[in-house]
Amino acid sequence: MGEGTTLIYCGIDWAERTYDVALVDDGGALVAKRHITDDAAGYKLLLELLAEHGDTEENPILVAIETSRGLLVAVLRTGKRKVYAINPLAAARYRDRHSVSRKKSDPGDALVLANILRTDMRAHRPLPGDSDLGRAIAVVARAQQDALWNRQQIANQLRSLLREYYPAALEAFVAWTNGLCRPEARELLKAAPTPSRAARLTRTQLQAAFKRAGRKGGIEADADRVRDVFRADFVHQPLLVENALGKQMLALLIQLEAACTASDQLAEAVEEAFPQHPDAEILLSFPGLGIQLAARILAEIGDDRTRFADARGLKAYAGASPITRASGKKSSITRRWVKNDRLNHTGYLWAFASLRASAGANAHYRRRREHGDWHAAAQRNLFNRMIGQLYHCLQHGQLFDEHAAFPTEVAAAA
Repeated sequence: MGEGTTLIYCGIDWAERTYDVALVDDGGALVAKRHITDDAAGYKLLLELLAEHGDTEENPILVAIETSRGLLVAVLRTGKRKVYAINPLAAARYRDRHSVSRKKSDPGDALVLANILRTDMRAHRPLPGDSDLGRAIAVVARAQQDALWNRQQIANQLRSLLREYYPAALEAFVAWTNGLCRPEARELLKAAPTPSRAARLTRTQLQAAFKRAGRKGGIEADADRVRDVFRADFVHQPLLVENALGKQMLALLIQLEAACTASDQLAEAVEEAFPQHPDAEILLSFPGLGIQLAARILAEIGDDRTRFADARGLKAYAGASPITRASGKKSSITRRWVKNDRLNHTGYLWAFASLRASAGANAHYRRRREHGDWHAAAQRNLFNRMIGQLYHCLQHGQLFDEHAAFPTEVAAAA
């Protein structure tokens, strides 16, 4: 900015259909305010308002808003403009700095957001400048993760229901990985929603159910095993209650079918998009990372190399590094509670999978256990180390090297 130029900061309080906009100068004076609609006409008015107060392509006005999603954010992120997504809890604390009466209004919140940038911009981070491909992968990877969680939640509900009246089904499916989520299990439950009907299934009907589920081999042996389980002696609910529970189970089964289909389709979308990204080769070179887990990590850390100042920032963001709480003579080191939960969950799976894929990772985990760490703490320590190595590899464009990553552990394992 040239000498004598007045800096302008923009705050936007968003709602479902309308937005309140406030512009303040570097002295804190309100320069302009406007109420716009959530449509193309409203976005045009906003851009015109910013342009009237010095917004240019080379020197865009900074914007603070309490969300990182939506069409308005996409419009604002065009060009070089920096958009700051302020946590609503943080914005509420800033509101108390300007008024102790606890009054609140949408125009007032927009003014508070603008002043946050004016006074404490260094304490907040702009939205990362990820590529369009990186953001697209983030959409499908997060959606696939949500679909998996939804599938598991419905499967748990179905399992709980089957325990009430249909334990034979659970015993028949226990030999299969992801039992109730398997196509064979769903087809069998459709054919026999109650234990009374299951006991009457013939070998031919069971084999037909397996074929409808897409099974190619081992049909006869599995059909005989399931038939024996269904005809074993189990306690039954009264017939009317059993039939009612069967109808409830079929309703849950429809939801489970939809969740399984959504999860599979989104997994295919991830497998199609992720290999196209330039960072895919580096991520997949790490032990324990397949396409799905690697895509989830990329979705959370992005491909903007300037997003994290150093590896410590990424470790804290992932919740892998410990946090120290000290006051007077008291001091404690605990795990982080404020973190990116998606990345932290993915890191736990990554660390667990790397135990078999990497001798160095396994030796590091064993050494932590021998020093007294619980299983979760040892895995978190391993994740902390590996995500730091990932940061280094991404910054320098290097693939994972087992001997460079775990020199002491690999030698000891050998």
